Amino acid sequence: MKFILGTKVNMTQIFDDKGLVHPVTVLKAGPMVVIAVKTISTDGYNAVQVGFGERAEKNINKPEKGHMKDGSFRYLREFRTKDEPTYVVGDAIDLSTFSTGDEVTVSSISKGKGFQGGVKRHGFEGGPRSHGQKHSEREPGSIGGGGRDGGRVAKGKRMAGRMGGDRITNKGLTVVSIKPETGEIFIRGAVAGRRGTLVEVVGK
Repeated sequence: MKFILGTKVNMTQIFDDKGLVHPVTVLKAGPMVVIAVKTISTDGYNAVQVGFGERAEKNINKPEKGHMKDGSFRYLREFRTKDEPTYVVGDAIDLSTFSTGDEVTVSSISKGKGFQGGVKRHGFEGGPRSHGQKHSEREPGSIGGGGRDGGRVAKGKRMAGRMGGDRITNKGLTVVSIKPETGEIFIRGAVAGRRGTLVEVVGK
């Protein structure tokens, strides 16, 4: 199993050997350091815990320093594995585990968009743009209230509210190119999040 952490740089396009253009997301990935190794015999499951990024040492408390073996990592993440991990604490993981053409699953936090209405948040059509309509172009319309809702707003009702800031997972993306010298990996398609967002990349 392949996995790595990175931050989103931007989106661009690159051309392959056949002259075809590919829209890609550029990630600045690795290196990561193995912080802990968990096995079924000791923890009940197999996993590798890694540290990534830098953080000021003054912002890390003593328990965290002890757990990170006196490291100063900004992020700690855990990747579960089917088999018992072969890594040991202190190992460095970089882009050398990935290759062009790999199919990967990418997870990140989407951009926060604040409080939005039903049209933008859920794709509602709004009211008709006909004669006599004055203020209902973007209104949600009736939300029920009778029947089995019991005179209340049923839980899960699609209405206006906070939008974005969700964990988004995209499966079946492809690695188009890798630049080990700069630590960049180019993944075909769009990856959720702003520039600088932490991104988890997992391969088979």
